[in-house]
Amino acid sequence: MDDEAPVRLVDVRKRFGDLVVLDGVSFDIPRGATTAIIGPSGTGKSVLLKHIVGLIQPDAGQVVVFGTDMAHAGERSVYAVRKRLGMLFQDGALFDSLSAGENIEFPLRQHHPELSAAERRDRVDEVLQMVELPGLYDRPTPALSGGQRKRVGLARAIVTRPELVLFDEPNSGLDPMTSDAIDALIGHLKETLGVTFVVITHDIVGTINVADHIAMLYQGKLVAWGTRDEVTRADHPIVRRFLGRNLVLPEPGSDDPARLPKIG
Repeated sequence: MDDEAPVRLVDVRKRFGDLVVLDGVSFDIPRGATTAIIGPSGTGKSVLLKHIVGLIQPDAGQVVVFGTDMAHAGERSVYAVRKRLGMLFQDGALFDSLSAGENIEFPLRQHHPELSAAERRDRVDEVLQMVELPGLYDRPTPALSGGQRKRVGLARAIVTRPELVLFDEPNSGLDPMTSDAIDALIGHLKETLGVTFVVITHDIVGTINVADHIAMLYQGKLVAWGTRDEVTRADHPIVRRFLGRNLVLPEPGSDDPARLPKIG
């Protein structure tokens, strides 16, 4: 275990009725890296993310975020942790009644009342530049394309300068070219900001492009955890079957990297 890890999951268990969603999941999320959490639909990825944010409490185990056990902390302590987080929701979760810039500014109004209106505007303009949408402060949210909505959601997730950013299916609903652009942007922001990213995703190709570490869940259990190369070289049959549908995997123990299959 890493004492410096911003997130530590220890034997986390969660069930809803007879459905076991998380079954003894334990791993540390490394600081300053991008960790992708993958697995089939319904295997507990989004539920795990909600545990990290403190929206769900485990039936057993510990979810420790910045040293705070989210399962047993008081409301004030949980709120203090959340101020250090940013989150990009799957559907963007933007307010259509607000402009693009006002959506980005919203968490600053909520969590940083000490900032003046001019300081908030400067911060919003700064992150709009980062996500390659300069000058879009006044753009009506309903007029944004799908890719622009994702970028605005990403700008909102980083505008408070968080230490940890969580992404729930950042490529969902996007065409392949826009999806690649979002992956490239995530990679660039990780290098630029030096923060910890956690990405919940079904996009295996995108995972290989952006992830430093990979955790794979299957039927509520952690079946693979390690660096990108360690996981793509694992000899676990479920891991190889899941990843092998989109990638050419090296043989277990090989030094070769995973790669995309040739087309045509």
